[in-house]
Amino acid sequence: MGQPGFWDDNESAQKTVSQLKALKVIVGPMNELTQSAEDLAALFEMAQEDDSIVGEVASEIARLEQILDDLELKALLNGANDSAGAILSINARDGGTDANDWADMLLRMYSAWAVGNEFKIELLDRQDNDEAGIKNATIAVRGPMAYGYLKGEEGDHRLVRISPFNSEGKRQTSFAAVSVSPEIDDSFEVEIDEKDVRIDTYRAGGAGGQHVNKTDSAIRLTHVPTNTVVQCQNERSQHQNKATAWKMLRAKLARIEEERREAEDARKYETQARTGFGSQIRNYFLHPDQRVKDARTGHYVGNFNSVMDGSELQGFLDSFLRLKAGKIDAAD
Repeated sequence: MGQPGFWDDNESAQKTVSQLKALKVIVGPMNELTQSAEDLAALFEMAQEDDSIVGEVASEIARLEQILDDLELKALLNGANDSAGAILSINARDGGTDANDWADMLLRMYSAWAVGNEFKIELLDRQDNDEAGIKNATIAVRGPMAYGYLKGEEGDHRLVRISPFNSEGKRQTSFAAVSVSPEIDDSFEVEIDEKDVRIDTYRAGGAGGQHVNKTDSAIRLTHVPTNTVVQCQNERSQHQNKATAWKMLRAKLARIEEERREAEDARKYETQARTGFGSQIRNYFLHPDQRVKDARTGHYVGNFNSVMDGSELQGFLDSFLRLKAGKIDAAD
C-alpha cells in the first residue's frame, strides 16, 4: 500500500484495503490474546503473593474469554463468500401500509447496526410507498465479514403491534422479507447468458428534489431462467444504474448457487426458512408486550427498541452462526 502508484487504480486499491481490514479483524485479537496470555501468567504469580490482585486476575480472565469467544465466532465465518460485502434487500409483504412502515423500520435497523460496526453503507435502490414507509429497498453493506454475519437474516420478519395506521387502534400483524447476497467482485466467475436477461428501463422515483429523475434512467434486470429480479435507480445515469444492476444480479445468482451447495448439507434443511404464513425467521412484538424472539435459534431480547436501534441485533446474528455450526440446538 505504501508503493508509488498504489492508488492509481482506485477499485483495485479499495479491494486491497478491504483485504487488509479483514485480516486485521483476525490477526489483531490473536496478537492481543498471545501477549495477554503471557502477561496473565505473570499476574498469577503476583496474585499468589498479594491477595489484592486476585480481583484484577478475574477481571482479566473475563476480558480474554470475551476476545476468545469473538474469535471463535469469526472462525465460523468460513464460507466461500463470507468475507465479502453484503447486498441486502427488504420488501414489504402482507399487512398493507403497516408492512410498508415495517420494511422501512428494518431498513433503519440494519443501517444502524452497520454504522455501529463501522461498516460502510450505500443505498442502491429505494421505492417509497405513497402513504408511509417503503415498498422495497436495497443497500450494500461493506466491511470485514459483512455477508457472513448478515446472510442468516434472509427470510420473513414478522411484526405485531397496535397499528398507528388504524383509526380503531387494532392490533396488526405485518411482514417484510429480507434477502441477502454476497457483493462479489469481477474476479468471481458467474456465467450469465445475456440472452437470458430481460432489461427494462423506467423513470426513477423518490420523495422529490434532486433525486427525482425526468428520464428513464432506472434499470430493472430479470434473469428469466431463475426469475431473479434486481433493480437500481440511485445512480446519476442509466449507464451507472445498469452497471450496478448487473453487479447485483451476479451477486443474486452467486447466492442461488451457494444455497444449492448448502442444500446438500442436512442441517441446511433444518434451519432453512419455509415460505408462507408461520415461516418467519423472527418475531418482533410491541403488543401485548415488547420482545423479539428468533424462531430458529430461540434467541430472545426483551427490549424491542434496543434491537431496532441495532445495538442488540448482533446477538441474533451470533446465535444463527452457532446454530449453523452445531454449537446450539434449533428452537422448538
